[in-house]
Amino acid sequence: MEDTDKHSDPRFATTVAHGMSVLQCFRMTEPALSNKELAERTGLSKATISRLTYTLALKGLLLYDVQLRRYRLGAGILSLAHPMLSGIRLRQMARPYMRALADRCEGSVSLGLNDKLHMVYIETSRGHEVIGYRPDIGARLPLLASAMGRAWLANVSTETRERVLAQIRREDASQLQTHGAAWERALHDWNSKGYCLSFGDWQADVHAVAVVLRDSVNGDYLVFNCGVPVSRLKNRTIEEVAAGPLLAMVDEINECRQQDVQNG
Repeated sequence: MEDTDKHSDPRFATTVAHGMSVLQCFRMTEPALSNKELAERTGLSKATISRLTYTLALKGLLLYDVQLRRYRLGAGILSLAHPMLSGIRLRQMARPYMRALADRCEGSVSLGLNDKLHMVYIETSRGHEVIGYRPDIGARLPLLASAMGRAWLANVSTETRERVLAQIRREDASQLQTHGAAWERALHDWNSKGYCLSFGDWQADVHAVAVVLRDSVNGDYLVFNCGVPVSRLKNRTIEEVAAGPLLAMVDEINECRQQDVQNG
């Protein structure tokens, strides 16, 4: 079912969807928002926003900052995410491998999963302390602009890929206009090399490579990426620095996961 059809489906809970749209307005660069700002971002009326923020605050999902007179995300958001994160055992298994590769490449190694038109980090390890590039759990990346998103999209079925690309054309056509050519190159790289690249497409001073875990986890494919600040590449390419080691790391993690499954 297309997203545009869901609103006419009698099973679709509009109030729940509106509440979720409020929670999704907050960003790292905008951690506190007023009811007026939330109304502008969601397109909902001020009265509706007032009811939603009041209810979400009572449930612990929002916190009202009296000094700023704005809302922030509450601790309840973290408690909602914890069961999902703790249920992905791969995170714990992959941590030492990710840390070793991050130290070796002087970059950041992250694990992510798909959320519609974005990828979301569920684990990350840094081998540097570059202030401007410090990815963290929960960070979101657009599909076509990031190596991680390109790898996920290249790996899914043709039917799923076409459906997602059609949604991008409807909802965020600028992604295709800006990154369409890079996406085509990434698809070629995926088919010929087994990884996808981004040369500063998401963050101008960071180059990245991404590889998909071989087997699905909870019905979806997880993706590892390695991003290295250009200043740390030292006149080398991201392929020279990280592509081979990342492929090798993912192979090791695949083997460990298979052994874990066999051992129960």
